Amino acid sequence: MTGTDVETGRDFVDEMSIVMARSHEPDVLQAKALAYRLRRLAHRLETEIKRELAPHDIELWELELLACLIRAEPTHQLTAGRLMTQLQLTSGAVTNRVSHLERKGLVIRELAPTDRRSVLVTLTESGRERAMHVFDIKTRAEHTLLDALSTDQQRAVNDALRTLLISLEGPA
Repeated sequence: MTGTDVETGRDFVDEMSIVMARSHEPDVLQAKALAYRLRRLAHRLETEIKRELAPHDIELWELELLACLIRAEPTHQLTAGRLMTQLQLTSGAVTNRVSHLERKGLVIRELAPTDRRSVLVTLTESGRERAMHVFDIKTRAEHTLLDALSTDQQRAVNDALRTLLISLEGPA
């Protein structure tokens, strides 16, 4: 089996669950199966999106950071701390990524005028143009990968995952 047996509707996780059922209660088994599927799906999404972006010479992490700044209307500017929170990264990782994008001319970094301890990261026009150019590619890849679910199914999964994330992270 390569991951999905369309005729029987069984996937790799179902096969694993048969073995795991010997040592786990049904509620634990259900949680484990969900966690495995989420990890496998996240890996598949990331791998496929990276593959689609590669010919356009942009990394997924670059696009995600630029997207955070695009959404920061109207200034397209965030503190490094806010980027840490939104991207779920360490301060060192944000610093390295911002430095990389700054060298490419996609962002500028400056000290906040009201708090010189805080660093502001601002999207440049070149950064905005670059991101907008490849957003459609990422969106098409996401849509294609999730197309096996109807819009109603996607909405139901989205609602359930939102509930789970709020329980883990709190509301936005």
